Amino acid sequence: MTRAAITCASCAIVALALTPAGDPALRAQEPPTSWRAFDGNWSASGSRQTIPTEIGRPAAVAHLSGAVVLSNGTGIAAGFTAEAIGFDDGTSETTGRAVWTDSAGDRIFSAFRGGPLQTGRRITATITGGTGRWARVTGEYELTWQYVVSAEAGDLQGRSVDLRGRLRWAEGPR
Repeated sequence: MTRAAITCASCAIVALALTPAGDPALRAQEPPTSWRAFDGNWSASGSRQTIPTEIGRPAAVAHLSGAVVLSNGTGIAAGFTAEAIGFDDGTSETTGRAVWTDSAGDRIFSAFRGGPLQTGRRITATITGGTGRWARVTGEYELTWQYVVSAEAGDLQGRSVDLRGRLRWAEGPR
């Protein structure tokens, strides 16, 4: 094999390795309804505003942003900037919405529910859709906050562990 042929073959291997596994052309080769599992972590910081309630536990609104890194997911291993807004009603129930944006600007949207934003609390979420390469995606994920640090001024920092989920693309034209 000539040096030019080896270089060309090497370029093809590198190009293949860098092609996103979630590329629509590659997705078309698999059944659109097959579930794809993933895991990863979420690190975030933000703020929380509270008001008192009649039960003695404050209600709160939290706005967090940070990074979600998914791994071990065939066709979905990726890094995202993540943003979430949640409402804790003061009775140990938190609900909210999150959006994960990949490096191309494509998004995954989700709705979540769980306990208060505190260390050790479990959150479950439903993936409700997306844009671009994530268009028509549905699924679910869950995580536990490994730690949540809250400052007196309302600043928050947190990191999740055991972020796990699955997703699939809905059938039909894309």
